[in-house]
Amino acid sequence: MKQLIPYLLAALSCIGAPAMAQSPVVVELFTSQGCSSCPPADKLMHELAKRDDVIALALHVDYWDYIGWKDEFADPKHAERQRGYAVEAGRRSVYTPQMIINGVTDIVGARPMELSKAIAEHAANPAPVALEVVRAGSRVTISADAVSAEGPFLVHMLRYQSERTARITRGENAGHTLSYANVTEDWKILAEWDGVTTLAMDAVAEGDNPVVVMVQKGRHGPILAAAQLR
Repeated sequence: MKQLIPYLLAALSCIGAPAMAQSPVVVELFTSQGCSSCPPADKLMHELAKRDDVIALALHVDYWDYIGWKDEFADPKHAERQRGYAVEAGRRSVYTPQMIINGVTDIVGARPMELSKAIAEHAANPAPVALEVVRAGSRVTISADAVSAEGPFLVHMLRYQSERTARITRGENAGHTLSYANVTEDWKILAEWDGVTTLAMDAVAEGDNPVVVMVQKGRHGPILAAAQLR
């Protein structure tokens, strides 16, 4: 199996978006520094982060902190979002590593071929919302029109750090120094949009970290459009 992993990673990085794609596919990885099963999924995120047709987001959760290592990147809101997805889909539990693709598809995070298939399937669907995001200094200008979806929608904005490293001294991953891609932070809901009128709004994003804007059906429904400014 170890011999196959380089080939699977190469296949994952080479698959491009079909011509019909109008919005990057959002991949949310729920992960933890205290989870011994997570490093392969964390490694996949580095491959996804290189792609222009994917927005890769690592959401570190805190519910494994009790087993010996406190994840320094974790945010309780990430676990809350993961539980919200579970309730929306009728799942009784959450786990790591888990990937949610475009707010809909649930897969185990360390299965690159399943991930590639899920990304391709979502990329083949035209975006139901046309979204444009422009940044000038700390000002982020957002405009959107609903093409084939009915509101209301929520407009999310978040930041991420492209790479962070942690030296883990306790817990299941003790003794390892691990690198994480696109570590999510500063997640906020900017507005509720009715989808009837054109959305036109500004937001503030201080600093140099990349910005992601998403239009989602509620907090835990399908992600209908997304854009990132690196």
